[in-house]
Amino acid sequence: MYEKYYPVVVQALVGHDYTVYAYFSDGLIKKLDMKPVIAKGGVFDPLKDKAFFANRLTVLNNTVAWDMSGDFDPTKCIDIDPFTVYEGQAVSDPLADMR
Repeated sequence: MYEKYYPVVVQALVGHDYTVYAYFSDGLIKKLDMKPVIAKGGVFDPLKDKAFFANRLTVLNNTVAWDMSGDFDPTKCIDIDPFTVYEGQAVSDPLADMR
């Protein structure tokens, strides 16, 4: 029986110019460009602040998220559908480039 992989983000890192690197439980790393989403405004408006974008990035609900309240409450976050993140560009580990 075939079981579909449910994407689980285990780590998220801030990249350059509103990008995020998402590390998945299957070992893949995906790069997500958040600029188009942030440009839509609304609930994403706080993410326009680069410091907020970088400092509040975390993993909540098994996906890339921003902790809006500062207390890691998963009900008070902006999270991105893990399947959407998983469809992002596959990349090599950006931390490996720092070594």
